[in-house]
Amino acid sequence: MAEGKTIPELMDENDVVALLVHQHEMIKELFGEVERATGGARAESFERLVRLLAVHETAEEEIVHPYARRTIDDGDAIVEARLREENEAKQLLTIMEEKGTDDASFPANLRQLRTSVIEHADNEERYEFAELVRKTSDSERRTMALGVKAAESLAPTHPHPGVESATKNIVLGTPAAIMDRARDVIRRAMGKKEGD
Repeated sequence: MAEGKTIPELMDENDVVALLVHQHEMIKELFGEVERATGGARAESFERLVRLLAVHETAEEEIVHPYARRTIDDGDAIVEARLREENEAKQLLTIMEEKGTDDASFPANLRQLRTSVIEHADNEERYEFAELVRKTSDSERRTMALGVKAAESLAPTHPHPGVESATKNIVLGTPAAIMDRARDVIRRAMGKKEGD
């Protein structure tokens, strides 16, 4: 998959559900790319996968899940189940990031992460997204898509020029840092204040 195809904010979808489902497909493709790659190519593919997972999940947590809680039947229970799934995947992803793509445990951890993430995506599409389509208007889903794209546009794909030290690159590029930046942008795009 060409790197440009993994830039969610450039996607054509204007409906948040269509956008996120398309991103689920991109995530699945990236898992295959990481599995097939070796050496530096594996590390680069994994970096793109981590970035996409980080901004995708943050956008869901900040925009989609809160809306689903308020809008769909049993929204709290459905969202809580999805958040538990996301947390399990994040914990494994953190371990993988710390060990690196050359670690002997990487292939097994990648298979486990892939299974977990795909199951989570399927559950979102079945239990949350399908209900959102039923319970929301086209206009509401377009507004949510704008917030998702705004946040995803500011998550870095590469280290910033002038920030070449490993420590600073790690601070800028970890999933937690990407999520924090995406969260801030989403809140601004959706007109929320700090602490909302």
